[in-house]
Order: sequence, then structure tokens, then C-alpha cells
Amino acid sequence: MNMTLDQVNQDQAELHVDEEKIRRALRAFIANELLFSEGAYPYEDDSSFLREGIIDSMGIVELVGFVSDTYKIEVTRDEVVLNNFDSVERLAAFVTRKLTTDH
Repeated sequence: MNMTLDQVNQDQAELHVDEEKIRRALRAFIANELLFSEGAYPYEDDSSFLREGIIDSMGIVELVGFVSDTYKIEVTRDEVVLNNFDSVERLAAFVTRKLTTDH
């Protein structure tokens, strides 16, 4: 089957991972579902969830479910570590890595 240029471009666009969009989605989820805020996420993207008390361990569990369901990625127990899940910045980078290596 031959693909048209438009189909190729569409396939490439679907594969493109926009880390800023992931950050925005994470900020919105955390603000609305974990902080129960109607406003914007009030922290910097590199703020530590645990050190600053933004999210507790149950919130991390909810984040795992959110990124798994939203981005259709498998998150293993070994991946649920501070390097991946302790800030919007780290979590967005983790999701980006998973999307670009798992697909």
C-alpha cells in the first residue's frame, strides 16, 4: 500500500511528542484532582512533590494511573522512583522517554 505525503506527515505528527503539552496536562491534573484547586498549578515545574508536600504517596499512585491511562504507557514498579515522579519536570521527561522508546 502506498501512502500519500499527507498520510506520512499525519503519521509523523502523531509520533511527535510535545513535552510542553505533557507538562500542561500534568499541571492541570495535579491542580484539579490532587490539590482540588480550580486555579492553575501554583508551583514551578521543578518543585519536588514530596519535599514540598505537594503530593503524598497516594497522589503518586494516582499520577501513575493518570499517565498510564492518558498516554497508554506501562509504568513498572521499578520506574516509580523520585527521578521519574518527583516533579512535573521529571514526570514529563519520563513520559516523553516512555513514549519515544516504547512505541
